[in-house]
This record gives sequence, C-alpha cells and structure tokens, in this order.
Amino acid sequence: MKRILIAGMVAMTMLAACESGPTIRANTDPGANLSSYKTYTFAEKTGTDRQNYSTPVTSYFKESIRREMDSRGYKFVEGGTADLLVNFNANARENVDVRTTPGPTYGYYGYRGGMYGGFYGAAAVAPEVETVRYRVGTANVDVVDMAKKQLVWEGIAEARLTDKMMKDPRTAIAGVITEMFAQFPGRAAGG
Repeated sequence: MKRILIAGMVAMTMLAACESGPTIRANTDPGANLSSYKTYTFAEKTGTDRQNYSTPVTSYFKESIRREMDSRGYKFVEGGTADLLVNFNANARENVDVRTTPGPTYGYYGYRGGMYGGFYGAAAVAPEVETVRYRVGTANVDVVDMAKKQLVWEGIAEARLTDKMMKDPRTAIAGVITEMFAQFPGRAAGG
C-alpha cells in the first residue's frame, strides 16, 4: 500500500513541475454543451484512492480542480446529485533510454585521439552506449455527464518527474491542473 501511495504522489508531483512543462492534451465530446451544466461533484472513489482511503495527492487534486471548476461558474455539490461527475487518476512509470554514440570510441585511451593505436592495433570501433533512467508521470481528469453516464471532457498531462515536483507535490499538481483546464471549453450555465 505504501508503494502505491508513493507512486501516486510521484506521478502527481511530476506532472506539475517539469523543466520544459508537461505535455497537455484534452478531448471534448463534440455533442456536449458544457455550458448547459451547473453543478459538479467528485467520484466517491477517485482513481488515486486505490486502497479504500484518501491520500494527500487526492486532496491536492480536488483542491486544484475545485478552484478551476468554481472559477468557471460551476457549483460544487457534496455527496448529492450533480450534473457533472469529476474523476481523476495519476500514474508514474520508469522509462529507460539507451543512447548510442557512433564509434570509433577511445574511452580511457581517448587522449591518443586516433593518432596511433595501442599494442593491439587501432582504437576500438564499438559505439559508446549510455543508459538513462527517469520517471514519467501521467495524470487524467475526467468530466462525466451524470445523467448520460458519458465522458464529456478529458484532460491528460504527461511530464518527466523532477526532484522539485517530488518535494512540493501540491504546487506541482496545481500547476498541471491549471494548464490542463486552460483547454476546458466551457462555463457553467449562467456563470
């Protein structure tokens, strides 16, 4: 359970503070009129609550999403019937890149610079290979029409996780959610 909590926090944190910024995508149901909705609530069990309890990551997501939805005129309904259901998820994974520099390489004997070979002839012609490992996080926010039980908007963010993100997940998540909702096309009815 501790590993899942840490993985979730890592994923959320990474999304927010990537040096080059997260990659943000959004999909909107072309038949949905997002300005026809007035209220929203969160899923009873969000994607970040995999062990039947809420995590700090969950509260950071809810805080940031509420700020964005409220600023667009939607009203939050606690535990009641709402027009929209909001769910979210985060995940972290390790990526491995193998980078090859074409040969010949000289390694330790690079000081010879191809001027001459060692006792066994010329420099090695094997390429130099470097393995780079890093963590990538993905976050999704789903906005669902409660009456139709149909996804009407989805925001997706993906970024390389940094130490800065891991140290301050609340700020990282807030930044990612702000960028994600910049692509949200609606305002509440009368909002």
